[in-house]
Amino acid sequence: MMKQVFLGLLLVISVLSQNAFALGDVAAGKIKAAVCGGCHGLDGNSLVATYPKLAGQNERYIVEQLAAFKANVKRKNTLMLGMATPLSKQDAANLGAYFQSQKIKSTAPFDAAKIARGRELYNGGDLQKHIPACKACHGPTGAGNAGSGYPQLTGQYVPYVVAQLKAFKAGTRTNDVNKVMRVVVDKLSDDDIQSLANYIASLKQ
Repeated sequence: MMKQVFLGLLLVISVLSQNAFALGDVAAGKIKAAVCGGCHGLDGNSLVATYPKLAGQNERYIVEQLAAFKANVKRKNTLMLGMATPLSKQDAANLGAYFQSQKIKSTAPFDAAKIARGRELYNGGDLQKHIPACKACHGPTGAGNAGSGYPQLTGQYVPYVVAQLKAFKAGTRTNDVNKVMRVVVDKLSDDDIQSLANYIASLKQ
């Protein structure tokens, strides 16, 4: 009797989990991604430095960002609001699955003269400023952490990374969990931000 109850509970949990998290379909996502290609590239490798590369980005992060754009509260972008508004949760998951399946073409253009400080911050942080190492969440090559939803950074464009770090610092982007990014970036100087962005652009997987 207890075994049957236990198996029943497992079945209920399984059904609830499937309902809570939509599973993305790569083929469906590829079709839906056609409209994204103008800015992000058909395979997620943007050719424009102000638009992020999505190729290889983890599905969870993409789904969460599309939800944030759609809500238009913690992450505001007029263009992305228009793109995200008509998307269902399943659409978002499909897009996430498709872009995750693509291979990122790294690196991006960077200024080699500026990466030394960025490498130091990314890999070791700054003890005196109480800045943790970026690689603790984003990994040594910038691959991110799909399970935790930490984004891939590998080879992202310098202008895009700078814009996002400054948005966190200014408080115009607030969709970071527990204010993690805002707390860290608040301690970075403008030169630190430039150095980090250039080092991130140089990363390869």
